[in-house]
Amino acid sequence: MATLSDISLYPIKSCAGIALREATLTVAGLMSENIYDREWMVVDLDGHCLTQREHPRMALIVPRIKAETLELRAPGMLRLELELGLPDPALAPTLQVQVWDDVVTAYDCDELTAAWFSNAVGVPCRLVRFHPNVERQVSAKWTGGVAAHTLFSDGYPVLLAGSASLADLNQKLVAAGRAALPMNRFRPNLVVDGIEAFEEDYVDTFQFGDALLKPVKPCSRCPMPSVDQGTGQFGPDPLDILQGYRAKAELDGAICFGMNAIVTAGEGQRLYVGQEISVTLAF
Repeated sequence: MATLSDISLYPIKSCAGIALREATLTVAGLMSENIYDREWMVVDLDGHCLTQREHPRMALIVPRIKAETLELRAPGMLRLELELGLPDPALAPTLQVQVWDDVVTAYDCDELTAAWFSNAVGVPCRLVRFHPNVERQVSAKWTGGVAAHTLFSDGYPVLLAGSASLADLNQKLVAAGRAALPMNRFRPNLVVDGIEAFEEDYVDTFQFGDALLKPVKPCSRCPMPSVDQGTGQFGPDPLDILQGYRAKAELDGAICFGMNAIVTAGEGQRLYVGQEISVTLAF
């Protein structure tokens, strides 16, 4: 029987995640304590998103959910508290920001927050928050025409991976004389135990109680899995090992690990670690 072994929420795109025992599933992704996955994003002064691909120190910005704030810590810095309540849309400043090919309106941060993030990341930047009046649609090319939307994720509301897939990769890394990697290098929202290595590639639906997650697109990988999430530094890149057996022809040879998924039923359902999952294969 497949089970849900890990849940991770990433309040700020490309910053550290929060390991959870349970979360709420929404069509836009995971949510906990009214905080959504990738609800915030760091942008440069032109509004373009910043990620660990170019700024690995972002891994060291660590969030913690408190009663009315999101607490942020980074090495050598005083903590920062972000108010969780949404600002008044009539008064709050906004920015046009770009996440890959999408340009959307977002709430802008204050100058204190901008200075904190600029110091933490090491370049001038600002923090923005997804605007509730915006609906960022995912590519219908991969969803079979099913409408779905997300916040500031790379492209889809949920990223899922199987624990056996990481075990398979780690076996190959160790055989090559290299260190095994933790799952946080790949930053999935959900990790599934009890399925074969890379079986998630061939699943039609994962059913969590009344909720259905449909994998729609393999997750193509950049060098970001080489970033040590504990040190914020680049290390050996596992993509050279994955290149030998995880290049996907349907993505022009992109190296893939994990599956992007959309929610097709069960909006508002609670997911929890240890939950049993019914798996339906696509053939």
